[in-house]
Amino acid sequence: MFTSSPHEGCGLFCFAVGRAIRQSRLLHIRGSEGYNLSIERKVTMKDCSVEPPDCSTDRPPISVEKVAVAKLPTKRGDFMIAGYRSLTSDEEFVVLYKGEMQADVPTLVRIHSQCLTGDVFGSIKCDCGPQLHVAMEMIEREGRGAIVYQQQEGRGIGILNKIRAYALQDDGADTVEANEKLGFAVDARNYQQCAEILFDLGLCKVRVISNNPDKLQALEKAGLRIVERIPIEIKTSQPAAHYLRTKKEKLGHLLNF
Repeated sequence: MFTSSPHEGCGLFCFAVGRAIRQSRLLHIRGSEGYNLSIERKVTMKDCSVEPPDCSTDRPPISVEKVAVAKLPTKRGDFMIAGYRSLTSDEEFVVLYKGEMQADVPTLVRIHSQCLTGDVFGSIKCDCGPQLHVAMEMIEREGRGAIVYQQQEGRGIGILNKIRAYALQDDGADTVEANEKLGFAVDARNYQQCAEILFDLGLCKVRVISNNPDKLQALEKAGLRIVERIPIEIKTSQPAAHYLRTKKEKLGHLLNF
């Protein structure tokens, strides 16, 4: 279970200490591509006497720069697309966003790690493509939100090594074992600059579409105020079901099956 670190005071996800009030609502949605989706919306409020820092004023230094912004009409709605680049590495980011970004308005956000095989080629080894599409549809319905598209393929190992990992999975390894057999960390991603991009867009309070506790912890540690976590679970069959079970059992993803 995800918990905040002690110095983050009364962050939303401090489950370990204090009294939490949880409200859950399970929504069943059929996506535009025909896949089934279950979204369990959880609102958690903490009974706490100390307020966390005001991220609308106490923002960290920004180590990314915005390069270009344009309109992007899509099958799932009309968005703005922005390109960012890191000032400390050669990493580049893309952001899809819609509506006015306001610090005091809790806003839908997702950090989506690049998955060429799932997002572009429609691989059914994972749920990445449907998650991206559903997040876009959620933001379109809401009229406001942002998706930071992080180019850290294969949990940070790159597309060529990801294909090597797929070959090991063909021989029976799971997604975690494959990375380890290749000599890589299980998950080498860093989300600090993703959070900085959300700050640069003008956001402070966020409603995070994610099952990944590492992403939640990273955004909160960076100073964003998480006011809601919105799990996003795609109903899948093999081979994605095995992949998701591994993420739950070995990576701690917050999945309900």
